[in-house]
Amino acid sequence: MHGSRHLSAAEHCRAGFWETPRKGRGLRPRRPPAWAEPVRPGGLLGQPLGYMDDMDVPQFIQPVLNFERLDHLPQRACISFGPKNRSIGAAAKSQVISNAKNTVQGFKRFHGRAFSDPFVEAEKSNLAYDIVQLPTGLTGIKVKYMEEERNFTTEQVTAMLLSKLKETAESVLKKPVVDCVVSVPCFYTDAERRSVMDATQIAGLNCLRLMNETTAVALAYGIYKQDLPALEEKPRNVVFVDMGHSSYQVSVCAFNRGKLKVLATAFDTTLGGRKFDEVLVNHFCEEFGKKYKLDIKSKIRALLRLSQECEKLKKLMSANASDLPLSIECFMNDVDVSGTMNRGKFLEMCDDLLARVEPPLRSVLEQAKLRKEDIYAVEIVGGATRIPAVKEKISKFFGKELSTTLNADEAVTRGCALQCAILSPAFKVREFSITDVVPYSISLRWNSPAEEGSSDCEVFTKNHSAPFSKVLTFYRKEPFTLEAYYSSPQDLPYPDPAIAQFLVQKVTPQSDGSSSKVKVKVRVNVHGIFSVSSASLVEVLKFEENEEPMETDQNAKEEEKMQVDQEEPHAEEQQQQTPAENKAESEEMETSQAASKDKKMDQPPQAKKAKVKTSTVDLPIENQLLWQIDREMLNLYIENEGKMIMQDKLEKERNDAKNAVEEYVYEMRDKLSGEYEKFVSEDDRNSFTLKLEDTENWLYEDGEDQPKQVYVDKLAELKNLGQPIKMRFQESEERPKLFEELGKQIQQYMKVISSFKNKEDQYDHLDAADMLKVEKSTNEAMEWMNNKLNLQNKQSLTVDPVVKAKEIEAKIKELMSVCGPIISKPKPKVEPPKEEQKNAEQNGPVDGQGDSPGPQAAEQGTDTAVPSDSDKKLPEMDID
Repeated sequence: MHGSRHLSAAEHCRAGFWETPRKGRGLRPRRPPAWAEPVRPGGLLGQPLGYMDDMDVPQFIQPVLNFERLDHLPQRACISFGPKNRSIGAAAKSQVISNAKNTVQGFKRFHGRAFSDPFVEAEKSNLAYDIVQLPTGLTGIKVKYMEEERNFTTEQVTAMLLSKLKETAESVLKKPVVDCVVSVPCFYTDAERRSVMDATQIAGLNCLRLMNETTAVALAYGIYKQDLPALEEKPRNVVFVDMGHSSYQVSVCAFNRGKLKVLATAFDTTLGGRKFDEVLVNHFCEEFGKKYKLDIKSKIRALLRLSQECEKLKKLMSANASDLPLSIECFMNDVDVSGTMNRGKFLEMCDDLLARVEPPLRSVLEQAKLRKEDIYAVEIVGGATRIPAVKEKISKFFGKELSTTLNADEAVTRGCALQCAILSPAFKVREFSITDVVPYSISLRWNSPAEEGSSDCEVFTKNHSAPFSKVLTFYRKEPFTLEAYYSSPQDLPYPDPAIAQFLVQKVTPQSDGSSSKVKVKVRVNVHGIFSVSSASLVEVLKFEENEEPMETDQNAKEEEKMQVDQEEPHAEEQQQQTPAENKAESEEMETSQAASKDKKMDQPPQAKKAKVKTSTVDLPIENQLLWQIDREMLNLYIENEGKMIMQDKLEKERNDAKNAVEEYVYEMRDKLSGEYEKFVSEDDRNSFTLKLEDTENWLYEDGEDQPKQVYVDKLAELKNLGQPIKMRFQESEERPKLFEELGKQIQQYMKVISSFKNKEDQYDHLDAADMLKVEKSTNEAMEWMNNKLNLQNKQSLTVDPVVKAKEIEAKIKELMSVCGPIISKPKPKVEPPKEEQKNAEQNGPVDGQGDSPGPQAAEQGTDTAVPSDSDKKLPEMDID
């Protein structure tokens, strides 16, 4: 199994195949981990729980759920596929080496990308698992699940992580979770953003917002600031630098009180902590190849182990400039390897990576048209910004000290959590408006009827405010297609600049055969996704001047109102562009696409003699989106995810039942030679111990893979033998305490009886017959207790006790129910002498209770001078 020679016990443990011995027992094959370990709490508001990895850490704000990004600590956005279930999170991370081919991480990079994408081709060599081309042309992930080969889409794999997070949130909040906020890199294109949106649907979540990571960081920074400039003052410009595990993003934002506006963003989509890890991995692969003659890259498990050790070494070098060792025992072919590295040498090896830090910083200032002096602060977040050389590069560029007021690992999480709180009706949050930007310029292309060929126009420039809507006007006689694409492919970290095609249907000419006016509304929504949101055809109806003059004026006003409404920015768009600017663009579009002849047809000579009535008709739009999953396939994925969740649940219950048997075996075996030793005979102990050992052996042999009910029955069988022993132990612990309590009660009642017989004042009001009952019950209880104690003292501890704790408890309750009410009977109240009572009535209520009639009462006549019966009772009625 492990080669020609047998591995020693210690080598087995180091190689990860066996558990270390426990309490002198032999080695056992490593058990598969439970389905998913619970995540550790951490974060900002509500009940945050988090997986931190390459696809975004979660935080929940009840009732809105937020999944933040995970590319700072890529150890938990990890899914491992097994023969019976999926492991997600920390449980999956533990299988990265042992189940390398079927453990998936880093899948965020494949959202919305074709298998033929050059980026995907470059990533193949770095993956332990296989990726394949799906029938749609997209990148799929190939694993062995439930003993068969399965191809999953990236959306499905991401949905698995989100489903687990949803389940964790629901278990903590004790209520269903549906709504969420998901953060994505600011450089994601439309196809990638739609892919993440599909993943949330598969997971059964309603994504309220896809939030750019840089924007989330800015929100986390700004919402708590009390000293931001007023709205009418010059804004405060802050640069946010985020270098995580796999990407590098920079943004510059302008802050005013209660307002955040993103001015520009820049990025390097592949520069991150993993690139620095790769430098170390490649160095040690070469060094160990020469030194130990090992071809490390040919063995995926060895390469993964080296990657893990290099990541640890990189973190140590961030805090230590001296030589640091790297040692791995039993690395390959039973060879132990070792090497050294120091920070100086490491930085020399990373010169080309460090040179990539500055360009995005320069780019973001150029885009925002700012100088370095205009920057108030530079905030750094992300795990890789802890590398001293990276911090030095950033600080040197801006010529100022870097700010680290934000949590490097949780900044994006906190921003998303705050966005959740803003969106949730359950939280009151300070008003804070957020204006994001369009990362790439977007253009529309269409076939022009006036010119033979196509025309195009840039509708959203780079760094245009978002979300935002614009209305474009076309003159057409028939349906037409609008093709949306990114204007500057050279700036795009994506091979295909196409976004989508939108077919505007049911366009017809006017009644006189002229071109119809078609208003098309284009929009970049809150998720940063471009769409043609609506289209409407303006119908023109003409009639004579003397017909319906009043209606004509009204219709003219309606037409004017429609024009204004459609050219306004959306309410969420922070009024970044005025209607006048929008109208100018619309007019420009009209000029570029409609011939002068068409315009003349809209304004015939008879217009002076006729009134014009207009109406609008909504037009259907057919979308052909790039790499979009169709509805039927999406429903199938949702159904499959539900089945996998159910399978995981059943397997978890089966594992729990199995673990319960194993735990009981270990617990009873330890206690039989410990605290239970006195309560079981030697023969019974030997036979029970043998039974426990047989069960333990069965668990690792025939019982390794049994249905849940088999484990339940096995546990019941063991408990039939162990429960009497456990019961005898528990009885011996509880019995003395209860006998002591009973003795105290008897002693108390005997003392009362003695006091009564001595005619003490405290008890002289009690009835003699009742006290006889007390005495009789007390004597009976004492006799019962002495009898049981004598019998129990003669009884062996290895057999069932003569009297059980419940019987003693019942005797205590019985004694108290008889004696308690009698001895606690209160003394009768002694009425005051009549003369004192009369004085009390004349002087008013005693101790200030009730209302005194006061001196004015005597002046009101003889009716009030002599108190009546009702007057005498008045103070008593007024007492609360």
